[in-house]
Amino acid sequence: MTGRERTGDARRAYARAPGHITGFFRPDVAAADPRARGSVGAGLVLTPGAHARVSVAGHGPSRIRVRAGRLTSLPITEDVAARLVPRGAGEVHIEIAHDLPVGQGFSMSAAGALATALALARVFRISRQHATEVAHLAELFGGGGLGGVAALGGGGLEYRRRAGIPPYGAVVHRPFPFPVIVGVTGAPLPSPRILRDPRMVDRIDRAWETTRPGRRAPTPVEFLEGSERFTDDVGLAPSSLRRLLKEVRRSQAWAAQAMFGRSFFVVPRTARAGAGVVRLLTRRRVEFRVAPVSDDGAGSSAQPF
Repeated sequence: MTGRERTGDARRAYARAPGHITGFFRPDVAAADPRARGSVGAGLVLTPGAHARVSVAGHGPSRIRVRAGRLTSLPITEDVAARLVPRGAGEVHIEIAHDLPVGQGFSMSAAGALATALALARVFRISRQHATEVAHLAELFGGGGLGGVAALGGGGLEYRRRAGIPPYGAVVHRPFPFPVIVGVTGAPLPSPRILRDPRMVDRIDRAWETTRPGRRAPTPVEFLEGSERFTDDVGLAPSSLRRLLKEVRRSQAWAAQAMFGRSFFVVPRTARAGAGVVRLLTRRRVEFRVAPVSDDGAGSSAQPF
């Protein structure tokens, strides 16, 4: 959702982008045009996301300041701002807030980059398509995810049928009727290093071949079962997370690793199972929360600054 206002000489805008978790995927970066690079796969678009507030004042040389609470460096968002803020824009202040932990497979870097791009687009009258492409490229080349920005154009269960940002890529969105629990069990995993490891890429390719749904978008149950299978086949989850996932599954819930993080997502099969999962995670002192699946994507409706 986005909104814009002008007060005196100050120009302000707000944008929000949802979060996202990937259940299974395969990198696809062979295209000559980087807008057509990314990944194919499936995930869930989450209501908790990232918020960007942009304030521009004065004129003269452009000076950009990005703040995000305790985070001292946001290179992907900073790259987005550097590419979208025009010369002579004056003082540009960008404040980012994340609803979920950064670096844990919840697409917070992609959401922050896209929210920033959309807010700047409102202030400087840049097309949504160009702003989205800039966010995608910053994420792609900045060491973030491979398909986060592409997935955030709609809500529900998303299936990246063709890699890249639409219209270069193709993403299908379907409703997802179940509540989702997400949680974190440790420090972030370094996604760029993992994706540069040939052995890990080979394991991802093999796991994808046993999980891929073809050109048809997976049903919710196919997605959940495929995510469990992909988690187990790739074997990236630390031993403590693997043990937790097995225990949660015995509680009548689907459970898989959020790619890539020491994190997980759980979908209980029944309300009773949901209560049991909550008791289990509480007893294990695991950090978790309910994360509703979003009905829509970034920039869906007006919002006051």
